[in-house]
Amino acid sequence: MSFASPRSAYVHVPFCLHRCGYCNFALVTQRDDLIEHYLQAIAVELSALEHRHEVDTLYLGGGTPTYLSPPCLERLCRVALSHFSLATDYEWTVEANPGDLDEQRVEVLASQGVNRISLGAQSFHTAKLRQLERDHDAPAIERAVELARAASMRVSIDLMFAAPGETLDQWLADLAAVATLNPAHVSTYGLTFEKGTEFWNRLAKGEISQQPEELERDMYVAAIEQLSSAGYEHYEISNFAKPREQSRHNHAYWAGDGYFAAGPGAARYVDGVRETNHRSTVQYLKRVLNGESPVAERERLTDEQRAREILIFSLRRIDGVNRNAFSAQSGFSLDALAGDQITQCVDLGLLVDDGKSVRLSRNGLLVSDSLWPDLL
Repeated sequence: MSFASPRSAYVHVPFCLHRCGYCNFALVTQRDDLIEHYLQAIAVELSALEHRHEVDTLYLGGGTPTYLSPPCLERLCRVALSHFSLATDYEWTVEANPGDLDEQRVEVLASQGVNRISLGAQSFHTAKLRQLERDHDAPAIERAVELARAASMRVSIDLMFAAPGETLDQWLADLAAVATLNPAHVSTYGLTFEKGTEFWNRLAKGEISQQPEELERDMYVAAIEQLSSAGYEHYEISNFAKPREQSRHNHAYWAGDGYFAAGPGAARYVDGVRETNHRSTVQYLKRVLNGESPVAERERLTDEQRAREILIFSLRRIDGVNRNAFSAQSGFSLDALAGDQITQCVDLGLLVDDGKSVRLSRNGLLVSDSLWPDLL
């Protein structure tokens, strides 16, 4: 099977001031001494590309890219642009902590061509932010939005629900607050307790408790209803957008398209091969700067594995998977590949099948994660 050259690229920035209790991402804290080595390593890793690639979407994530000083942030952008040229109608997103996004950083990002900011707001409530170990407040979110808009950047805001002790009314207030700010895009995520995180350990010790499943479902449904009534299209399980403001970079993932990636823990998909770099920033730096490969895991997908991944990613989108499009992209008939599982899920009221497309039902949206193992 032939593969098109990726049209998307991701660069992981592993630096943060503090690791929040729920976070399981590849990052380091209080290690400014590694920033210079990191910038060198990113340049080295990307230099392995045979030539400069044109991309439709570029994404700097983390960690916290805006933790970098303005000069370092500009240098990182220049390194990325030396290996990826931006298509005419491009989307370049940078993740930002509301407390970090000041005028100098916004000016740097705008001067380099960044046109979209993703703010890790999580909440507008001070008590909830403290519970989540965030270091900003609601006014900081509002200032960050104003700064981004003044620089003609589109804004996406992340919100988290089902924090320990959170009530439905508090979550509704968060939804009302984000609707008032009217960003182009909103992502909502239920708090998960990842093994190895501080929250996981505290949960095991009984210091904090997980919200009842029924309340989590009520909060998720409330997000769908409130954001839809505020003019947002619910286009993916966790994502909502104003018209023509869907995340094009994430769509590349969900469509099963290829993408380049660099940095600690970064995962790429190129020519049918999935690779993931070492999650340890120190190990990543050591390997790259010693002329060694940073790759920790590598897998070439079989045609069937690739088809099943496309199915899962497509079902994450509210529109679901179109039979004809799926067959053209994967080379497999949807019904031959997963017909029995689809029929079973339809009978359980978890999927809707109109003959042309298959999509998650409202009940399916509430338990989507439980469907993927069978379909894979």
